Amino acid sequence: MNILAIGAHPDDIEFGCGGALLQYIRSGHDVYLLIMTEGHKGGQAKLRRAEQKRAAEIIKPREVIWGSYRDTELSPKMNEMVQDIEVILDRIQPHLTFVNYGEDTHQDHRALAKAAVSATRYIKNVLFYEGPTSQNFSPTVFVDIRETLEEKLQVLLAHQSQVMKTNIEGLSIVDISRSTAVFRGISGRVQYAEGFMPLRMFMKI
Repeated sequence: MNILAIGAHPDDIEFGCGGALLQYIRSGHDVYLLIMTEGHKGGQAKLRRAEQKRAAEIIKPREVIWGSYRDTELSPKMNEMVQDIEVILDRIQPHLTFVNYGEDTHQDHRALAKAAVSATRYIKNVLFYEGPTSQNFSPTVFVDIRETLEEKLQVLLAHQSQVMKTNIEGLSIVDISRSTAVFRGISGRVQYAEGFMPLRMFMKI
């Protein structure tokens, strides 16, 4: 399968669906990452690109694709963003697409989710993933990540400049990711899981 994961910023994808992507790659599927901004408001753009490259060396996607948008400024360019995502979808022809969940306190996550809903209107299997700033996220699809959780945490550590930028005293992004995996695992009746909310999901019978 071709799998496309879309994120507003470097490390969004890794937090939201990194464990699932690692498992897909282990199973021989092709994973593509589309990152809309360099996240320069959260750190130097050059540094964040380098961190994303180090993360990709662990995940080993088929390709990392960069958008041309500026951090915190996705909202004003909605029509352009829909078209840009459509170009990538047409090229990759994904069987499964992951993207930021729209009910979120970060405006870029909200804007990207809205654009993705339009861009993927003819695409099967679209799943929203959560982030630390997601709100009212109630997943109904779960992926057991017991075998890939530790590797996922190493991928998050590759984004070194962001590890302690959680705005929660004493908690790193790794702490939050592990706690989220435990919580979603309980919901999914396994030890560790990632949870997703489907826009559309087809089952083969």
